[in-house]
Amino acid sequence: MRHRTGCTVWLTGLPSAGKSSVARELATRLRSEGHRVEVLDGDEMRSSLSTGLGFSREDRDTHVRRVGMVAEVLARNGVIALVPVIAPYRANRESVRLRHDLARIPYLEIHVAAPVEVCSVRDVKGLYAKQAAG
Repeated sequence: MRHRTGCTVWLTGLPSAGKSSVARELATRLRSEGHRVEVLDGDEMRSSLSTGLGFSREDRDTHVRRVGMVAEVLARNGVIALVPVIAPYRANRESVRLRHDLARIPYLEIHVAAPVEVCSVRDVKGLYAKQAAG
């Protein structure tokens, strides 16, 4: 096999910043080059792997830990795991990074930055409207 080395690319940023769009486009390009790629979208993972979790600090910690573990397993098995997840707490992301480091699995974290004004226009979930309404 030519492409056996996996890794995790964690894309973090504000809601509606474009994390999932960037991950999907990158996945398409990498697959066209023959790489094995999986996108672990935070919203999709919440509706399956993290069903029942809310958005409290504890639930967010659990969600990030779960997604990080799936990414680690995929990467360990030669898959490039693209992970567009908000993960607002640095400690959670550092915990995922540490597990990857201990397993000698490459981990890259990318902050997808977009102005709040742009994010609020893209907001399909209505999160920015809820915030504006108090």
